[in-house]
Amino acid sequence: MQGRGRFERPDRRDERREDREPIKRLPIPDEVTGQEIDPSVRQELMSLPKTLADDVARNLVMVAQLLDEDPERAYAYSRVALRLASRVAAVREAAGFASYASERYAEALAEFRASRRMTGTVDLWPVMADCERGLGRPERALEMAGAPEVHKLDKAGQVEMRLVAAGARQDMGQAEAAVVTLQSPELASNAVHPWTARLRYAYADALIAVGREGEARDWFAKAADADHNGTTDASDRLAQLDGVQFMDAFDEEEAEAAERDGDPEPPAGTTDDADAPDEAEDGDAADEDDDQDEEADREEEQPGAAKDPAGGPAPASFLDSPFREPASSDRREADGDDGDED
Repeated sequence: MQGRGRFERPDRRDERREDREPIKRLPIPDEVTGQEIDPSVRQELMSLPKTLADDVARNLVMVAQLLDEDPERAYAYSRVALRLASRVAAVREAAGFASYASERYAEALAEFRASRRMTGTVDLWPVMADCERGLGRPERALEMAGAPEVHKLDKAGQVEMRLVAAGARQDMGQAEAAVVTLQSPELASNAVHPWTARLRYAYADALIAVGREGEARDWFAKAADADHNGTTDASDRLAQLDGVQFMDAFDEEEAEAAERDGDPEPPAGTTDDADAPDEAEDGDAADEDDDQDEEADREEEQPGAAKDPAGGPAPASFLDSPFREPASSDRREADGDDGDED
C-alpha cells in the first residue's frame, strides 16, 4: 500500500520529523551527576543503557531544579529528556510537569495521559483535571472530580482534587459553591499536613469572594500558622486585611533621603512671624537668646510687622514618615485596592 504517510495527521508527521532531527543538548553543570533523582525514578531508568540512563537522569535533575524558578528552561531540559527516553513513564511525567509549569496545558495533559497509560495509576488525576481548567474547560474538570478514579486517590490526592474542583466552580462564577466544595473534615481538622496550608488558604480566598472577610481573616491566620515552608502568601493577605502597609527598603531609603534634603524645621526659640519684611530679608535664622531680643526690637520698630495671632510656631515643611499610620481616606483607598486584588 503506497503513500500511507499522506493520510497521517500533520502534527504526527511533525513529531516524526522532530524525532529524526539531532538532539540539541543543553549545558549541564559538572556537579550534576544524575544521582540526585528519586530512587524510584532511577529504578525506571535502569531499563536503559547506563550511559543513556545517566544522560536522562542529569536532564531530569535540571528539570527539577528549574521547575519553580525558571519554568521555560525546565521545559527545555524536559524536551531533551523526552527525546532521549520517551518510553519511560517518569520522563513523560517530568515533561508533563514542566509543560504545566510553563502553562502549556495541552502538552501537559498529553504527557500526563501517556504516563498514566504506562503506569496504570491515578496519581496524576488531579493535575490532569487542573489542565482542563487551564484549557478553559472547568466543566470537564468537575466531571473528573466526580469520577470513580477519585476514590482511588490517597488523602493528599483527594484534597488536591477538592482544590481543583473549587477552582473550577470559581471559574464558572459559582463562588458560593466553591466555598461549600472546600468544606470537609480535612479543613476542620487541627492536624497539620503538607496540604493543610493550601487548603486553608483556598478556603479563605473563597470566603473573600463571597464577602465574608471576617471569617476569611481567621482562615488566612490558620493558613499562615500551618505554612512552615512559605508555600502561600497567607501572611501578606492577613496583613492586607488588617490594613498594614508595607514599603520596600529602596522606597524607605528614598523617603529618608528626601526628608534629609527637605526644608529644615525652624530652630527652637526663633520668632514665628513669617509675614515680617525684615525676616524675609534676613536669610539666617538666629538661635541665640541675644539674637532673639535684637530681632524682637527690630519688629517693634518696623511698621507693618504683624505677630502670629496664635503666638505658636509656624507650620514646618516636612515629609510624612513612611511608617505613619494611614489616614482614614488612605485606609479606604487601601481597602479598595485590596478588594481589586481579590
